[in-house]
Amino acid sequence: MHRAFNLLDCHPFPHCIIKNFLSSETFAENLQRELLGLNFHEKSNDLYKFKQSDDLRKRTEPHIRVSVFRTALFGRFRSWLGEVLGVELEPTVDISCARYEYTDVLLCHDDELEGRRVAFILYLVPPWQSSDGGTLDLYTTDSNFQPQSIVKSLVPSWNTLVLFEVSPVSFHKVSEVLSQDKCRLSLSGWFHGPSLERPSRHIEPPVPRSPHLPRDETVLLEWVNPVYLDISYQEQIQEEFEESSEIQLKDFLKEEKFREVSEALRLSQIQWTKRGPANKRNYEVASLDTVPQCVTACWELLRSESFFLLLSNFTGLRLHYLCPADEDDDEDKEKQEQKEDEEATASSTESSAANATKQKELSTPVCCGEVRRWSHGGYTLLHDGEAARAEYALDLILPFGCADWQSEFGGYTCYVANEEDEELLTVYPEDNSLALVYRDKETLKFVKHVNHKSSSESAGRGFYDFSYVYYE
Repeated sequence: MHRAFNLLDCHPFPHCIIKNFLSSETFAENLQRELLGLNFHEKSNDLYKFKQSDDLRKRTEPHIRVSVFRTALFGRFRSWLGEVLGVELEPTVDISCARYEYTDVLLCHDDELEGRRVAFILYLVPPWQSSDGGTLDLYTTDSNFQPQSIVKSLVPSWNTLVLFEVSPVSFHKVSEVLSQDKCRLSLSGWFHGPSLERPSRHIEPPVPRSPHLPRDETVLLEWVNPVYLDISYQEQIQEEFEESSEIQLKDFLKEEKFREVSEALRLSQIQWTKRGPANKRNYEVASLDTVPQCVTACWELLRSESFFLLLSNFTGLRLHYLCPADEDDDEDKEKQEQKEDEEATASSTESSAANATKQKELSTPVCCGEVRRWSHGGYTLLHDGEAARAEYALDLILPFGCADWQSEFGGYTCYVANEEDEELLTVYPEDNSLALVYRDKETLKFVKHVNHKSSSESAGRGFYDFSYVYYE
């Protein structure tokens, strides 16, 4: 190993770049050749999209083979690294091979997992420029230990090893690969040792919820496609919804209303604010006091009393006092919630449990929502805070401006079971198609990263949606 060090840099967190890490150029080239010959499998979830190789421990190729490979990279080097850090690193080293190609990405995260002490990446890439994407971006953090802004972008370089200390502030990402013909090949993993102490996780304040606005059915007659106001058709929709807990209602708004709002959302008068932090989300929200009147009217439609009642008719949920109670559903739900309450509050007194139940029975249906703009780089991530606060809810999404949007651009909403990778449902953005999804406490959602393919002229460079959540 060749020890040509750049100085250890502590901004924004301790990291180190070692060029010409493998002293034998021939070894590095043969290693690259063998790695490129492996079988790679696409991995994709809320946080990443890239290709990972088969398990390297089972490989017999001479330069990958465990004995040669690990000795070359992690024998004396691991001991030296432990001395530098003043900690004893364990002999076990996690290592995998990844190839990132056009539109592949690894979004903002901190790498913290029990026992991870130092992360490493060895690049085996062709000549690479920052314009190719695939940079390792390092974030500063705010007073709540949340990622703030990218202050350093490390461009991959042949036979270069990058190390950084894993800590509560080691937020980083692999920016999207923009080159259509280069492969960002790397070996990466972690040295294990005693973890740094983690401060208590920052909990975001809950999004304010509001009861319905007092608006009568006139607003529905003005905005909604008449077919959805037909009582017998509403019953048909409810049957289908109760069967699958989701439905898409195409051509939901009257055509002229939909077109008016679509055009208004593109106006430059609207102020858009980026929502973060990057380890949870990245998209833009409209400031409602800057939107044209027709956008405000559409916003109020979705918050109106008559719309709450319409949703009750579509779904069978008690979002309005006029909605007839389904006693069987209520009993099942009460039993489930009672069981969860008993488990969560085993030490509570009987009187406080009774008060909580009474409060639930008297609760008023409420909602929260926002007008969002999705463009290249937008996404939302699953995160601990969301899982902890998961509850029964009805999601509504009404997209605008996505006539030429394709699923390969991203921007679709995925529903997954908590702590499982398998997708339960995917909702793709479709103009004037109202998506309704009922989720329980074990179901989470994320919006898939909007990739570089969306930047083409034909894609329209983005789309908008009204996103609401309703609670019984």
